[in-house]
Amino acid sequence: MNTYQSYWHLPPLAGVCSMEAATKPGLSVEECARRLKRYHYACKRLHQIFTARITAEPLYELKMGFSLHAHLCAEHATALRKRVGEMREPPLGLEAVPDPNLEIFFDEILGALTTEELLLGLYEKAVPALRAAVERHLQDTNPLADHPTGRICRFALLELGDIAAFGAQSISALVDAPCRQRLANWLSLLDDCLAAAGGLDGTETPSGKTIQRQHSTKPYEYDRVPRRDPRFPDPYNMGVNAEVFLYDEHFPPEPKTLMMFYKRLREVDVPEMMASIITETPGKPWEYYRDMTRQLWDEARHAMMGEAGFANLGIDWPAKVMINYTWSLALNTQLKPIERHAVLYFIEQGLMPRNGKRFEWEVGIASRNPLAALFQDYDWADEVLHARIGRDWYLKDFKNPQEAVRYGDECWSRVLMNWENWRQQGLTQHRNWWPDLYRDACCHWGIEPDPQVLAYSTTYQTVRADLKELTGSA
Repeated sequence: MNTYQSYWHLPPLAGVCSMEAATKPGLSVEECARRLKRYHYACKRLHQIFTARITAEPLYELKMGFSLHAHLCAEHATALRKRVGEMREPPLGLEAVPDPNLEIFFDEILGALTTEELLLGLYEKAVPALRAAVERHLQDTNPLADHPTGRICRFALLELGDIAAFGAQSISALVDAPCRQRLANWLSLLDDCLAAAGGLDGTETPSGKTIQRQHSTKPYEYDRVPRRDPRFPDPYNMGVNAEVFLYDEHFPPEPKTLMMFYKRLREVDVPEMMASIITETPGKPWEYYRDMTRQLWDEARHAMMGEAGFANLGIDWPAKVMINYTWSLALNTQLKPIERHAVLYFIEQGLMPRNGKRFEWEVGIASRNPLAALFQDYDWADEVLHARIGRDWYLKDFKNPQEAVRYGDECWSRVLMNWENWRQQGLTQHRNWWPDLYRDACCHWGIEPDPQVLAYSTTYQTVRADLKELTGSA
């Protein structure tokens, strides 16, 4: 029996654990590193799946959830990589597949045929298996000797719990009993994969069962065409030019906040496009994928800022605001991944001068709308980070910044929006929805609509020429 007493009953061992816990055996460095490599593999594969499925997933909430979960998995994979590197492991072997049955497990989820199937594979199989493995690590390792790993595990469990809660609520909303029954055999296949691998962490006796692939008999093909749910009834609509309205000095700042909320919500197409760059650009250092996924999540946050801005004004945005996907559709289907990145970089650099993000923040301040000012403040800070990410991972491939910007401008100039063709095909009338939105906002503000503002009507068609004249930029 351990009878150790600390001096004056002060917390022993820096409060890390009790002396009893510290004197129990734990995992060796070799075993710890072996398990960590499996958690790392799981986080990397989850990151891959969440990212690859953003673009073609119609449901807006799932696009946003996948964007966050891809970012979280990238962050935890980064922490795990660093920890393995601290454990006498050169070469680290972090790009190796730790078990072929785990590879099949994640390949099957990546290739899920429906949203319901994907949700069950991710949130009822993969995430719980990873959580259980990390929890077991905390139980098995010595909390004092392996404190750095324990800290990583505790942080991971916190956010894995958030991911699991989102998944459980999504499954409850979207997956009924008949659907689950139809997928029973495939879900059993996933269980068999884990059993054959000895569990996600490899601590169990492998079942020895030979796994036969189902969805992954053919390699997964990324779907780069964006899709939206019924709340986006006119995704080809380019009937309102927010940028020209914002830069017109004749309009007051209050209605300009509506255009900024629209611009933010419209950024849902940036994760759709960035997911294509990340998914279709193999062979980069891991830090590239981590940084790019952080930016992807930031852009999803910006879209939700717009959503929250409209909600704060009591505006039902699906009924009033036509959020298009023409930008992500055009870039994803007309340009190569490096060309999409070039356009992204070109746009980001254009947001840095005073007439870019700072201007939008100043509009938010002038509007006396605290939420608009707050959101633009953080949006501006995020874009400064994104410009740095662009310099780190795009600029280095060019001789100088001017050449990098020119290439981005040239790539964007080649993108055809098919403005008139969409209208002729009956896909959209490019309806000007601005008056209805402005009237609703005026009701919330308790004011009469300004006739000049109400009459605003400028389409997207000439956005680049209009902005160049107004701001002096491309």
